[in-house]
Amino acid sequence: MSIDASQLKHLYPLDSLRPEHLDVIAHEADSDEYGKGHVLFKAGDQDEITHYLLSGVIAGDYPDGKRKDIVADSLQGRYPIGDLMPRRFTASVQSLTATMVSLDRRFLEKVITFDQLTRSAEFKLLDKHPDGNRWIFRLLQNNAMRRVPAGNLERLFSRFEELSVSENQTIIREGDDGDYFYVIKDGAASVLQSGDGDPAVVAYLVRGDSFGEDALLSNSVRNASVTMMKPGKLMRLKKSDFSELLKQPTVEWLTPGKASILVRQGAGVIDVRLPEEFSERAIKGSLNMPLYRLREYAFDLERERSYLCYCNTGERSAAAAYILTKLGFEAFALAGGLSGMVKQMDKK
Repeated sequence: MSIDASQLKHLYPLDSLRPEHLDVIAHEADSDEYGKGHVLFKAGDQDEITHYLLSGVIAGDYPDGKRKDIVADSLQGRYPIGDLMPRRFTASVQSLTATMVSLDRRFLEKVITFDQLTRSAEFKLLDKHPDGNRWIFRLLQNNAMRRVPAGNLERLFSRFEELSVSENQTIIREGDDGDYFYVIKDGAASVLQSGDGDPAVVAYLVRGDSFGEDALLSNSVRNASVTMMKPGKLMRLKKSDFSELLKQPTVEWLTPGKASILVRQGAGVIDVRLPEEFSERAIKGSLNMPLYRLREYAFDLERERSYLCYCNTGERSAAAAYILTKLGFEAFALAGGLSGMVKQMDKK
C-alpha cells in the first residue's frame, strides 16, 4: 500500500529529514493493515526491517513475563517498534486493527546519513535541481550497497568525479583494462558484448545504474563495452577508491570450512571459470556459469537459495558474488579458490 510523506513526518528520526529525502523514504515504504493477534516479530528474531505504528495498539511481551503497550498517537508511538537486534520482545496487534509502515533498516540508515552529510557546507555533491539526486538514491537501493557501512558514504561521495558525456560516446571498451567504476547521473547507455561474433546489446542503463565494476573486482579486462545513447553526466570512482569503499565491505568471503557448512545446508555452488577449466576439475555438484555470462544465467537461479561462487584464486568469484548480490541474491565468494575447497569436499 502506498504512503504519503505527510504520514511519516511526525516519526523519529524521520521528522529531521529534508522534505525531498522524506519523499524518498515514503516511496520505498510498505504500509499494511493487520488484524488483532497478528505477530509482527518474536523475541530473539533478527531481521533488517524497521517498523513504525501509524494507528492502533501493539502489545510488547517480554520473555520474563513483562508487557508494554505501544499506542500510535503517544510519544512512544513516534519511535520504531523494538528496533534493537535481536528483538527483545514479541510484538503483536492488540487493537482491532493496526496500520504499520515497514522500511529496510539499512536503506533508511543510508538516507539519514546522506541527509546529514548534505547539511555540511563542505559537502559539494548535493544537486539543487529537483531530480539531481535521484541517481544517489537509486545507487543506495542497490542490493550490493546494503552491505556498505553508512560510515563509508561520506568518503564515497567525496571521491566521486563528475564527467560530462555526449551521445554515442564509448565510455569503456571490451578488452581494455579496468580503471573506473561508473554511475549514471543523467542520460542512458547501452551495454554491448561481442562474445564469439558481432557486438550485441545485452543491457540498457539509466539514471542510477552502475557499470564497470566487473573488471575492478576480478582484476581482469573489461568484458563489455558501454556507449552513451543520450548525452548526460556520469559519476566515476577510481579503482583504488572502489576497492577500499565498495569491494572490501560488499564482497563476503567464506573460508573452505565455513563454505562446506553452507553447502551442506543447501547452498548452491557456482563455478565462474571458463568451461574448459570446469571440465578439467570442479567441485562436485557445482554449476558452471562463466563470469562473463553470469548475469544471463542468473535468471535461472532460485531466489530463496544462497550461492557460493568460486574460481581458481578468488578474483573472479569476488566479481560474481558482487554481481549476484547486486541482483538480489545472497552470495558469497570462496576464499583461496578451488584448491582450498577440494580438501573439504569430493572432486567432481
